[in-house]
Amino acid sequence: MNEEILDVLIVGSGISGIGAGAHLSMKCPNKKYLILEGRDNFGGTWDLFKYPGIRSDSDMHTLGFSFKPWLHRKSIADGSSIMDYLEETIKEYELTDKIRYRHHVHQAEWSSSENLWTLKVEDKNSSETKLFKSSFLYMCAGYYSYKGGHLPEFKGRDEFQGDIIHPQEWPEDFDYERKNIVVIGSGATAATIVPAMSKKAKHVTMLQRSPTYYASAPDEDAIALFLNKFLPRRFVYSIIRLRNVLFQQWLYKRARNRPEKIREFLLDRVKEELPNYNIQKHFTPSYNPWEQRMCLVPNSDLFEAIRQNDVSIVTDHIEKFTKEGIELKSGEVLKTDVIITATGIVLENFGGIEVKVDDSKIDVSDTMTYKSMMYSGIPNFVNSFGYINASWTLKADITSEYVCRLIKHMDKNNFKKCCPEIPSDVEESKDWLSDWSSGYIQRSIHKFAKQGNKKPWVNYQDYLKDWFDVKFGKMEDGNLQFSNKKS
Repeated sequence: MNEEILDVLIVGSGISGIGAGAHLSMKCPNKKYLILEGRDNFGGTWDLFKYPGIRSDSDMHTLGFSFKPWLHRKSIADGSSIMDYLEETIKEYELTDKIRYRHHVHQAEWSSSENLWTLKVEDKNSSETKLFKSSFLYMCAGYYSYKGGHLPEFKGRDEFQGDIIHPQEWPEDFDYERKNIVVIGSGATAATIVPAMSKKAKHVTMLQRSPTYYASAPDEDAIALFLNKFLPRRFVYSIIRLRNVLFQQWLYKRARNRPEKIREFLLDRVKEELPNYNIQKHFTPSYNPWEQRMCLVPNSDLFEAIRQNDVSIVTDHIEKFTKEGIELKSGEVLKTDVIITATGIVLENFGGIEVKVDDSKIDVSDTMTYKSMMYSGIPNFVNSFGYINASWTLKADITSEYVCRLIKHMDKNNFKKCCPEIPSDVEESKDWLSDWSSGYIQRSIHKFAKQGNKKPWVNYQDYLKDWFDVKFGKMEDGNLQFSNKKS
């Protein structure tokens, strides 16, 4: 087999992987690294999803990188603009030759005798298996399966004579003009796809089992646009980024501490948008704010489509699919030409890659997260996992900063290995994800690592705490064990 030996291997060329490459180029310029990407193109989520209206559900001042200002006018961006931004980043930081496309990683194994990771990689260009070795493995493969989305078993599915499409598998050039559409789901994807499809479709019905919290906001940041007229754009970007971070953190903590106040505020805004609608039935969730991710509605587009009678909301349970549509538990039948199953994603660790340490396969659920980015018993390994209560990139950025700081610390002290080891006084604690009622999380929470009852084994989901710890926390804290010897 062909074999390459590197200092760092990055798996995945989405936002996390591209950011990781840029950070390494800036802060560890002497390190030899590659980014392995199993697909034909960079972008991850933003290249995979092709459904109508695909856009960010976070502002680009926080979804963008800390080192590269977002300069487009709209702060809530469409998918193609985000892809342009990522392509600019690749060119500016000279990552083009660092990315190996169509290189699918099947297995990663750590050897204590070599102090190296060995990755078995399928080169789809030549259909051969290659070996890549590296001192450090940085996993940026995301948190969900690219093989397909979550699709519940619907009785009578084969009876329906129209098209059934999951947004993760959107067919190219699909024509839905003047057709009746039913979108199953009420999360971020449904909130995006419903108003977008309503512009061409005859009518769109959003069918939900239970309501979701929505927050409407302009897709342009008026303060940022104003300040850009007088101040350097990079400076304005930093100011708006910090403002948005502080607001996100305040809102999340407020929702946790005083959920009834945030609940009242959000529902009052919906009532203003839809004064004659049944808000109690269709827009009042059974859970508290931020027990699931809140859905952004840019420029009130979903509410506008409902006001124009282009969109209907139906809150009910599905009995079965029929030849002409969907029969509900209430007995109502929704006749339709197309069914969009916006029913969620399938979570998985490390892009489904098998991880082994010295011939032993790692079950991630048996490990505990260290600083929410490393795992007990897995050496020289970091995984990028963003926030679910804020923009993904905020966490990806500081994770990359930590990786660079860790690598430089190991070089300075001639360490060959670092591995989180759980002290005897750390106990397993209730996982932070267990408080989230989202279906895609609850379906897969058993797959993920445990959380400890004290720092640094706690996942705070708090950007400011994490940023401070990455910048100023001790590298040798008694939990991360270093060695300069081969085992």
